[in-house]
Amino acid sequence: MLDNLTERLSGVIKTLRGQSRLTESNIQDALREVRIALLEADVALPVVKDFIQAVRDQALGQSVMQSLTPGQALVGVVHQELTRLMGQDSAALNFATVPPAIFLMAGLQGSGKTTSSGKLAKLLHEQHKKKVLLVSCDIYRPAAIEQLRILAESVGVDFFPSESNQQPVAIALAAVDYARRHFHDVLIVDTAGRLAIDETLMAEIKALHAALSPIETLFVVDAMQGQDAVNTARAFGEALPLTGVVLTKLDGDARGGAALSVRQVTGRPIKFVGVGEKLNGLEPFHPERMASRILGMGDVLSLIEEAHRNVDHAEAQKLATKIKKGQGFDLEDFKMQLVQMKNSGGVAAMMDKLPAQLTRGLPAKGGVDDRSIARLEGIINSMTPQERRFPDLLKASRKRRIAAGAGVPVQEINKLLTQFEQMQKMMKMMAKGGMAKMMRSMKGMMPGLH
Repeated sequence: MLDNLTERLSGVIKTLRGQSRLTESNIQDALREVRIALLEADVALPVVKDFIQAVRDQALGQSVMQSLTPGQALVGVVHQELTRLMGQDSAALNFATVPPAIFLMAGLQGSGKTTSSGKLAKLLHEQHKKKVLLVSCDIYRPAAIEQLRILAESVGVDFFPSESNQQPVAIALAAVDYARRHFHDVLIVDTAGRLAIDETLMAEIKALHAALSPIETLFVVDAMQGQDAVNTARAFGEALPLTGVVLTKLDGDARGGAALSVRQVTGRPIKFVGVGEKLNGLEPFHPERMASRILGMGDVLSLIEEAHRNVDHAEAQKLATKIKKGQGFDLEDFKMQLVQMKNSGGVAAMMDKLPAQLTRGLPAKGGVDDRSIARLEGIINSMTPQERRFPDLLKASRKRRIAAGAGVPVQEINKLLTQFEQMQKMMKMMAKGGMAKMMRSMKGMMPGLH
């Protein structure tokens, strides 16, 4: 996410090394690079101008404290202004209404409205313990109705059926009535999109809004659209009283400038960002944490929160007790760690939130192979329970048998054992409280990072 912008900003900071203070001359040079980096990331030009001016005003003549270098001082100013640009504080969903709370999803076709509706339903159901009803008012694409039905089934929430020969407003009102009678807390209404903004689309979404009076009107926009995302956001913002934005595909091969532009253009907060295709790939948007990620500081808080949600605490406690007792870390434990990593979104999702200093020298996200987690799982499953408990038993003949069973070359078995040994060492360090040593070992132990 925004890797190019992160890299460019890191370069700007390096050029300020060795200077005693921030001056008009060195700030001017640094901000020229920042401006280029922002424009390359597809941030809207008016937003770039305002941002650069704000950073200049804040940084000019700022004395550098004894503990800070000019580069660090500029990072502080840029971090503060990036946070302000993206909304300062995170914005929560509003449930302050007589149930059902109606959430209207708006946006262009292909922006990820239907998938985001399913992801949001999962998040509300699992994290907020809400009884959720999903309904599709997209009468132009019967496949969209079926897609939403399948998503509802996958995440364990209710679905209100609709047909392509019905009118969108009639479908929505019938769904509201059903939700009231069946005591649903939230009704998520997925609407039709178009390939471009047109009068028919706007008239339809306005009619739905007038009929439903939703507590949340969420504009779903694809971060990969760049400048088009900003223009679309402006058009929807003028047509509807939006309450928030859902930014999708932020993990794609995108320059991601929409994340920095859409808040200022619509005047509405970004409430969620969509990352990945998995149904747990919807994260609350925290401007300060996003600013940290852009500046290469990582987002360890979100990583911890995600781990807390996805980790099996009973298994984690069992493993901790086992290691403390000196019983060792075996391949069954290693497999459990792989499953936990997969549940947390895989290696790429973890790397995206780690500080740049920890991931420096590792392959770019495109080079991180999350499929290797499944491959390693398959290899361990091909072993006998005894071999998993006592990896030292794995000599040449056993390795050949396991390789044949898992459908991989013997080299893959050796690679797995190397990674297992690295994690085994890390677990011993953790047992002895050597966190600094453990962090240095992280690069070597993560599957897919060779």
